[in-house]
Amino acid sequence: MTEPDLPDESEEDSAPPSDGLSAPKTSIIRRAPTGSLPTLDEPHTTHISSGSHPEQPTTYFPRATPVSIRGRRTARPKMAAATAVFSIVSGWATAVIATDLITGWWSSDRLFCVAVGFLTLVSAGALISGLIALLLRRRMARTLVVVGSVIGLMIFASLFIAGAKLAPLVYAIPALPVITIVLALLPATARWARP
Repeated sequence: MTEPDLPDESEEDSAPPSDGLSAPKTSIIRRAPTGSLPTLDEPHTTHISSGSHPEQPTTYFPRATPVSIRGRRTARPKMAAATAVFSIVSGWATAVIATDLITGWWSSDRLFCVAVGFLTLVSAGALISGLIALLLRRRMARTLVVVGSVIGLMIFASLFIAGAKLAPLVYAIPALPVITIVLALLPATARWARP
């Protein structure tokens, strides 16, 4: 008769001794840490002093200076900012006048009110799109601002053609779209819109 296969004594001696408290050794997942966590000898922190060093600048946000690209004149945002401000004010004034006109004439001439409302919607869409494009320095920005301002002038022209009785201040409001058109067509605004 042959004896059953018994484990080799050398394999039993090579296994680490068990203390009875730790889980049996597995090859896939460790259930719990087997030892203490290591301690760091020295903490790794950075100290930033409140005093300034002579070799470091004291300002953290240096003033941005426009950069000249390929020999072109440097684009400054002053005229583009003025165009943006006047397009906002012009669009707001146009919307206020159109709203007042629509509410006043709705009972007598609804077709005229619908036409003015449509023109106001197109003007506002063009001015808002042009303003965003101008702030993003897109080429189409100036065209959109000019189109929105021209449509705003058409709304004011319809007021005068219809013979609406308006306050004297309203007769000065068409100057806003005209100023917006002039500012949008300036070369400085063109340089800003073409980065």
